[in-house]
Order: sequence, then C-alpha cells, then structure tokens
Amino acid sequence: MNPDLTAEQRRLRAEIIAFAREELGRDVAADDREARFPVEDWRRCAAFGVLGWPVPVEYGGRGLDPLTVIVALEALGYGCRDNGLVFAVNNHLWGCVIYLLTHGTDEQKRRYLPALCDGTLIGAHALTEPEAGSDVLGLRTTAERDGDHYRLRGTKCFVSNGPVADVFVTLARTGDRERAQDGLTAFLVTADLPGVDRTRELSKMGLRTTPMGVVEFDDVRVPAANVLGREGAGYPVFTSTIEWERSFMFAAQVGAMERLLEESVRHANARRQFGRSIGGFQAVAHQIADMKIRLELARLLLYRVGRLKRDGRMALTEATIAKIFISESLVRTATAAVEIHGARGYVTESGLERELRDALGGPIYAGTSAVQRGILAELVGVHGALSGDRGGEPG
Repeated sequence: MNPDLTAEQRRLRAEIIAFAREELGRDVAADDREARFPVEDWRRCAAFGVLGWPVPVEYGGRGLDPLTVIVALEALGYGCRDNGLVFAVNNHLWGCVIYLLTHGTDEQKRRYLPALCDGTLIGAHALTEPEAGSDVLGLRTTAERDGDHYRLRGTKCFVSNGPVADVFVTLARTGDRERAQDGLTAFLVTADLPGVDRTRELSKMGLRTTPMGVVEFDDVRVPAANVLGREGAGYPVFTSTIEWERSFMFAAQVGAMERLLEESVRHANARRQFGRSIGGFQAVAHQIADMKIRLELARLLLYRVGRLKRDGRMALTEATIAKIFISESLVRTATAAVEIHGARGYVTESGLERELRDALGGPIYAGTSAVQRGILAELVGVHGALSGDRGGEPG
C-alpha cells in the first residue's frame, strides 16, 4: 500500500477491496465464457457508490476528489477479478459522466447525474465510426438543426456499454466550417429516442463482460437542450475531457497488476521443481522483480495525474505517458504471470489466461499506443509527429 495515502484514503481502499472480493465477480468465469453483462454486480456497484465517486453530493454522488477517485479505482481493480465489469464502470464514468460534470448545464446535471450515479441509467461514449476513430475530425455522423431539435444521422461502432446503455455521449458534424475543429458538436442522446438502433453486439477476445456493439442514429430528433457546451464546440469538449479517460480509466489496471504480482509471488514460493521453489531460479525471480518495478512506476505516474487534476491543472502530457506505460505494463505483467504459472497459467480454470486476454485491449482502447506516442512527441515539440486530431479509438 502507498504510504503517502491519507488515513481516510486507506480506510476507503480497504472498504472497496473487501466489497469487491465479497460482492463482485462471483461468476466471472461463466460470465466471461457467455459474454454476459453482470447486471446484479452493476447494481451492487451502484449501491456501494462506485458509479458516483467523482460526482458532487448534490447530484447524487460521493464527491471524491480526483486523487481519491484514482485510489478507489485502483482498489476496485485489485479486489475485483471481473475486469470487464470494471471496464464497463470506467466507460460509464469517463465516457459519459465526466462529460456532464465538465460541460453539462445545471439542468442537464440535475436531469441525468442522479440516475447515472444510482445505476438507473448506464452511460456510454459513441465516438468511433467505420471510417473514423483516431481521426475524430473525419467523423461523418451529421446533426442538422431543425427548430428546437437536431436531426442526427450516422453509425457508431465499437461502442463499449453500447448494447445496454441508456445515455450516449456522441459527436456529430453540425456544419462545414473554415476550420474542421469548429464543425463538431457534442450531444447527449438517450436510447429511448426514436431512430436509435443498436444493430448488433460484437464478440471480443477479452473484457467480454463489457458489452460492445454498433449503434445507428437514423434521423434521430435530439433536443437542442441536449447539446453539451455549445454548437461547434464538440472538438474542444472532447479534447478537454479525454485526459480523464486516458489516465483514470487505467487506475484499475494498476490494481490488477498488484493482484497478479501477489499471485505470482505465492506461486513462486509454493511451486517446487528440482528440489526447491521455482522463485529461487533467476529466470522467475527476475520476472517478479520486473513486475514490481512496473507496478511502482505505474502508480507514481497515475498519482501524479491525480494530484494535478485535484489541483485543477491540465495533465495531458502526464495522462498520455500514464496511458502508454500502464496499458503496456499490464500486458507484460499478465504475460509474465502466465509464464510463471506454466501450464497452470495457460488453462482456463486458473483465470490467468483471462487476465491476459483482458489486458491486451489496453494498448488499443482510449487511443492506441502508436497514436499516444505521436501525441506525446508533439507535446514535447516534434512538429507533425501526429497528423489529424489528438483523439484515439475509444473503449
């Protein structure tokens, strides 16, 4: 445990770990096998307050500061073995709730946040299209003003939480402006509006308990009151919010890294070969040492972002670094855990192969590692390192 945590943060961490171990992921193997969204676990998360951790109390949340939210998410990832459930929670928070918190009107917050916090509504971020993901400025979905409504037309794909979501945050083109950045608008689109069609659910390698699908908007009449920010401000709304997703979404992965490290240490001490525990072999010991190094560096990066956001400061560079390092480190740690456990790690009953499958998505969603490295190069002054926008394939 990080000694820099306050007594209150340590108590919260312990409470969350106990809750996650006792209440969540009881049927994770079956849920993963059937690609089944654990509805009851979602409700337990809502009742425990998970879905409202960053939301002010006046809107039905817990009102935790950004650093404490990171501590909480790390504890959730450590205690809960259902990485798909945790991923669904993160998509709900950082693909929908954070947009309302940072750009919603008071009326929008009062209307949607309490239900998003208590689990009545599930949020999703409908951004990626068949021909546009990292290139946000290339979005083809359109929204045409029609009195006090907009007519929304387009297709969004790879929408995590999409098949079960009630509220979508989506970007659409509202005009051909001289600057492409001025032609996008962000909307809150509810699933009950006529013309919102979840056309199909997508099968995935990992994170199977988070449903992912294709959502079509067929001439959907979206109230003008559901615009986030103002017309034409969708791009700055997106770019000012994405750093939350790039960093906070990966706090749970730091918790998963710690869990995998502890399991590997226990196995290395208990498993004997050639008359001694396998931890005594340098090949295994060094893998475990590297797991510890990655864990501590990931935590330092993550908490740096949390402190900056707590202080109301931008953290784009730090969030980009954290996204790259944490997502890639989890893949390496999960791979090492499988290797250390040998055949036991490879068979499904151990759950470690599931951990590896789940980890492999991290360097892809919320902006691929390649895109993030281009962004980082530009942030440190390399001109033209990344053409197009600063977005990325969403989760």
